[in-house]
Amino acid sequence: MTANPSVLDDVDVAAGPSARSKAEREALKLEKRLCRQVGQAIADFNMIEAGDRVMVCLSGGKDSYGLLDILMKLQARAPVPFELVAVNLDQKQPGFPAEILPAYLQNLGIEHHIETQDTYSIVKAKIPEGKTTCSLCSRLRRGILYSVARRLKCNKIALGHHRDDMLQTFFLNMFFGGKLKGMPPKLTSDNGEFIVIRPLANVAESDLIRWAEHCEFPIIPCNLCGSQDNLQRQVIGEMLRDWQKKHPGRIENMFTALQNVVPSHLMDGTLHDFRHLKATGTPDENGDKAFDEERFAESVGTPFGGVRLVSA
Repeated sequence: MTANPSVLDDVDVAAGPSARSKAEREALKLEKRLCRQVGQAIADFNMIEAGDRVMVCLSGGKDSYGLLDILMKLQARAPVPFELVAVNLDQKQPGFPAEILPAYLQNLGIEHHIETQDTYSIVKAKIPEGKTTCSLCSRLRRGILYSVARRLKCNKIALGHHRDDMLQTFFLNMFFGGKLKGMPPKLTSDNGEFIVIRPLANVAESDLIRWAEHCEFPIIPCNLCGSQDNLQRQVIGEMLRDWQKKHPGRIENMFTALQNVVPSHLMDGTLHDFRHLKATGTPDENGDKAFDEERFAESVGTPFGGVRLVSA
């Protein structure tokens, strides 16, 4: 790939050719990591198949720009053919720069569609001043996007949620909803008509920030809901960032935990039949270890500040 000229020109002025070469290498490494992580998620969860027509939801934020960019790169080298259609929903927010996304998508040469629906007025009329608008806004947006996907004959809808979003959702549900429920990488739409996929499931937000800066995406801020103070998601996000800063690697461990669920060691009777559990006389590696001491191994610089969890 050719690195962004303006970014590298700035590097040249500041530190000369050696810094430019380093910046190019770092940009290439980042691109390879993003493509590998997205490709792995697509393969692990069978997100995209031959003949799929995928609607890529583009909000104008760093995540959706990154999603579209990486999917286009993968499409060019994919072993199976699939189509991408970039779709933006213009919700008629005051001051929304409606010309930016059409110009950007036209320049990319990708099939695209701009859907204009005044959900902003509906949300402001229904939600009292100072209250969180995200829930209603999300429901309205979802229904409209389903309608657009149907009209454009898309069978899959790609969203730009990343690894950090998925962890935040898990803790939001646990802290405020009383559920061990996260944000899955793949699911059916509410109406059962489409498959919704999250190809950025393995990608860290920090990498998307760096990629957006490198590519100089024309970011459009969300002034309807994203700028509201003290949202629960923002609080959870700060908590996770603080954990990662104090204990590097904790985010990775928690994300891995979402993929290693042991229902027999939780308390949901609908997932594990505790009521009819009986001794079988057969050894079970997931059986009771209540009499075992928890074993930890000393390790400097590990995610838990000096100790590494070996078994629980």
